[in-house]
Amino acid sequence: MLLMPKLSATLLLCASVYAATDADVVSFLKKGIGNNPNISNLQVDINGKQNVLGMKGWQAYFVSIEADVKQGAENRHLNQNGTYFVNGDVIAPELVNLKTGERYNDTIAPDFSASYYTKANLISGDMNAKNKVVIFSDPLCPFCRKFVPEAISYMTKYPKTFAVYYYHFPLAQLHPASVALSKAAIVAEQNGMDNVTLKMYQVDIDPNEKNEQKIIDAFNKTFKTKLIVADLRRSSVLKQFDFDQKVVRGMMVNGTPTVFFNGEKDTKKMKYKDVKVQ
Repeated sequence: MLLMPKLSATLLLCASVYAATDADVVSFLKKGIGNNPNISNLQVDINGKQNVLGMKGWQAYFVSIEADVKQGAENRHLNQNGTYFVNGDVIAPELVNLKTGERYNDTIAPDFSASYYTKANLISGDMNAKNKVVIFSDPLCPFCRKFVPEAISYMTKYPKTFAVYYYHFPLAQLHPASVALSKAAIVAEQNGMDNVTLKMYQVDIDPNEKNEQKIIDAFNKTFKTKLIVADLRRSSVLKQFDFDQKVVRGMMVNGTPTVFFNGEKDTKKMKYKDVKVQ
């Protein structure tokens, strides 16, 4: 599920960027997106790049785009990650292999940074386990609610085989209630509760609910806790929530669930099933 339509939708499919350097790519994107009169305070940064295997001469640029966008009478601040492909004097927002049909936007991603494997994000297994599995998820994403509990329940049985790291990625535009729900889960984790991530997917709440008290009430009903709205404002909770969003941006994650297996993006999300467990 996509977070939002790309801000870069205003760009042409491809355009000339003579002798492209990093600065040229940034300048081109700024001009293309910035021409939209509804966009202001535009910031474009390159987070990394890598060669596209099997596509000679092509490089993937991992770009973060931040801007204020006017939508009707409302002003919104948006943070968007994107991948652009550059070959000589051509830049394109997507790249498809004509022979295989592979869409490289879906498969290519930066390698997972070792600095993002933190104890606070480890929800199952030993940090020294043979396999590291990373999950980015929104607890109210319909596909997440089917996939994540099953995947975590399976890997939790084999702590020596899998170290499972979880990063809260509520898609606020699609499921507003997921923001408060994710923060409530962080509160519970910091209070020492076990199996919070799994149980979070059982909370019954309208994904469009914006009333934090109602969301907290639904969380307390499921967890038999007595959290209050003020708990969501704890500095330690906000720090963890912000860290997770930093990882989301750094790893160019745009949808949920997104899975990395041993540092590489697992587009099919099933590599853990191929591992010989112990």
